[in-house]
Amino acid sequence: MAQGIKSPTTEDLMSMWNASGLKQKILFTLAMIAVWRFGVLMPLYGINNEVFSKIASGNNIVGFLDLFSGGALSDVSILALGIGPFITSSIIIQLVSVVIPSLEKLQKEEGEAGRRKLSQYTRVFTVVLAIFQSFIFMMFLHHLPNTIISTVNPIAFYISSIITLTAGAVLVMWLSELITERGIGNGGSLIIFCGILTNIPRIWANTSKLVQTSGSMQLKLLLLLAIFFASMIFIVIMQEAVRKVIIVNPKRQIGNKVYGGMNSFIPFKLNPGGVMPIIFAIAILLFPSTILAIVGQANFKSVAVKNVVMSLNHWLSPDGLTYYVLYIGLIIALTFFYASIMPNMQPKDIADNLKKYGSSIPGIKPGRPTAEALDKILTKTTFIGAVGLGIIALVPSFASFATRIETFQGIGATSLIIMVGVALDLINQVKTHLLARNYESFLKDM
Repeated sequence: MAQGIKSPTTEDLMSMWNASGLKQKILFTLAMIAVWRFGVLMPLYGINNEVFSKIASGNNIVGFLDLFSGGALSDVSILALGIGPFITSSIIIQLVSVVIPSLEKLQKEEGEAGRRKLSQYTRVFTVVLAIFQSFIFMMFLHHLPNTIISTVNPIAFYISSIITLTAGAVLVMWLSELITERGIGNGGSLIIFCGILTNIPRIWANTSKLVQTSGSMQLKLLLLLAIFFASMIFIVIMQEAVRKVIIVNPKRQIGNKVYGGMNSFIPFKLNPGGVMPIIFAIAILLFPSTILAIVGQANFKSVAVKNVVMSLNHWLSPDGLTYYVLYIGLIIALTFFYASIMPNMQPKDIADNLKKYGSSIPGIKPGRPTAEALDKILTKTTFIGAVGLGIIALVPSFASFATRIETFQGIGATSLIIMVGVALDLINQVKTHLLARNYESFLKDM
């Protein structure tokens, strides 16, 4: 008989490598990431990259966006828009699906066919957003001095650049969907994860320059790293924590034997949305910030209008207090939103299924009372998870500000949560493949 899952050894890792097509999935994922990285290194024609990189290094919004594009934005690569248009499109389609009955029907009642239609709508809207963002980005470059090479034809340059950037965004969307479908992990999250990793050497080099001549700064760096490490531990706890609801199963007699009667439980995750509320919150906040930053480059005749634009731009800047207040509010709202649309977290459906099979929660009547009780449990659990996620997202950022080591600001709590969340998702998927292999061995040994 097959043995249970033990602590991983070299032999276990080799077995995992060959388990249930896992090797093929990993190699396919690495190949798609390699294609993405190759695209990141291909510059857009007609741009003075060195000039823009220097300007981008002093712009908080561009720097923050560049973190998630793996350096493609600061280098003005053909993939400069990255996964942003696809993420934004996904948010809008999911939010709209809640309020438009026809789209809600596609999502909840028409199964796989309905989800495919929604995916198609998301792709089409991604193209529309990519065209709009490409146009805005080119306007931004146009208002910056010496970024566009003077020898290129302006009209041809703008048209070709918008087409190229849109095609790049569609390519990144396609690669992310391929990774999700044929590889391992969520493609969009994995691309963001790799984009963050590629920036770590640069951030660490800048931090080393900052602290190498000051003993007090070195002590502050150790304190900051300890806070980051503690945050990672709490992130893991948040990602893995579940609220177990005990279920009593009925006994059934078949012939002379009695089956069932054992208690089980329904696990409700404390953080049901994983890293997606964080990613979506960033996408929602950075969209108006980017527009305002570009509009702020224009020459306004009215001083009052210019002051309003500059004030809004300052409030929504990634290092402003208003940004963090909106950020934590969006994290809480989006965590509840994700809990409300997940099929395995619908109180009424769970209550109906329990009643159908004769199971129940101890001390609660089947049917509507069970649904109401589950709804209260889910509301409390999700609230704790959402607030905890929001607090964890703020602590390292405030620690960077307090220690005055702001070179880590780009890889603060947001990046930590995304990296840890994606890593945990990958580990869980590998465990699923390993478990499938154990079942295969079990069936062969019977």
